Amino acid sequence: MKIVRLDDARHLPRWRQPVSLLFLMAFAMPLAFATWSALLNNFVIEAAKFDGVQIGWLHTVREIPGFLAIGVIFLILFIREQRLGILSLFLLGAASAATGYFPTVGGIMVLTLLSSIGFHYYETVNQSLQLQWLDKARAPQTLGWIVAAGSGASLLSYGALVVTWKLFDLSYAFVYTVSGGATALIALFCYFAYPQFEAPNPQTKKMVLRRRYWLYYALQFMSGARRQIFTVFAAFMMVQQFGFQVHEVTALFLINYLANMLFAPLMGKAVARFGERNALAFEYVGLICVFLAYGGIYWFGWGVVVAATLYVLDHMFFALAFALKTYFQKIADPGDIAPTAAVAFTINHIAAVFLPAALGYLWIVSPDSVYLLAAAMATTSLCLALMIPRHPEPGHETIFARPAAAPAE
Repeated sequence: MKIVRLDDARHLPRWRQPVSLLFLMAFAMPLAFATWSALLNNFVIEAAKFDGVQIGWLHTVREIPGFLAIGVIFLILFIREQRLGILSLFLLGAASAATGYFPTVGGIMVLTLLSSIGFHYYETVNQSLQLQWLDKARAPQTLGWIVAAGSGASLLSYGALVVTWKLFDLSYAFVYTVSGGATALIALFCYFAYPQFEAPNPQTKKMVLRRRYWLYYALQFMSGARRQIFTVFAAFMMVQQFGFQVHEVTALFLINYLANMLFAPLMGKAVARFGERNALAFEYVGLICVFLAYGGIYWFGWGVVVAATLYVLDHMFFALAFALKTYFQKIADPGDIAPTAAVAFTINHIAAVFLPAALGYLWIVSPDSVYLLAAAMATTSLCLALMIPRHPEPGHETIFARPAAAPAE
């Protein structure tokens, strides 16, 4: 397959340039993953009679490949990053397409593991390619548009589900096949239609752990721990507590991604203007309020409207997480991006491996305590984010590190 240097790629037709590939992959991934997420809670409850403990174990299984994302460092010794990312995207689509045909605890667990390998390895490589291929000055805005593209794909998936689920009495197997199959087909197109792009900075093909990246590692760890509570229990609560059906859960997701599609580009501009520290601090303050309000659903008996509103706000605040990517892009050695993306994904998933299962048991006893724990995690993240300098760069990764003085002339 033809190899094209990144500097020469600008001479290709626009649709074959690196940024176009990033947009296309960002559009393809949610077709499978968003549909899988929208159907999951109803599917596991109706087909396999899952309870809070089993849903916790399912998400623990789902997060194991994220914990093992460090394996990307080994794989890129033998396969180019771009090719690995596309093959991982194909695996995500293929495994998602098969999910509806195995409505048992064992079948759901195995296919969740396979699709998760595809998802997490794709996300690891995709993050690395984004930071290598995007110019630092334009990265926040471009990442905002890429998030919007992914949200648009989710919007398409959810819109189709809302309109057709009850109208045509669709089955889980049919929807999973169509959505996962679409992702797999787009991945095949990406594999054959695009050349292999060569970034100017060769990537270190071994594990990289640098002391000066400690704040980035800490933020990744807290992000992974905090995200699990939203991912595992927020939508599950809507089904269990308020009896949401598939089309109702999907309508809620639809609102989420419509908001993200509209606001993500604006968030990108805000990160570029106000900096990563302010953007992340705003995100974490918002999440503290949202998680405390989730607890209020159990303390004060707040109804479905409040719960749905909190779910949308929660999702919107999480959309600002790409500011963590651009923070690392600004402080990283260019050759560290690929191995550190893998290490960061593993760190992000340390808590994810045990936390869903553990919190599944806590959920049965005290659901509001789960959200209090999430608020405490968001508070910790806020304290860490305030350590980011206004203008991070190598040698000035935190407010405690000062950039070296310029040599006297």
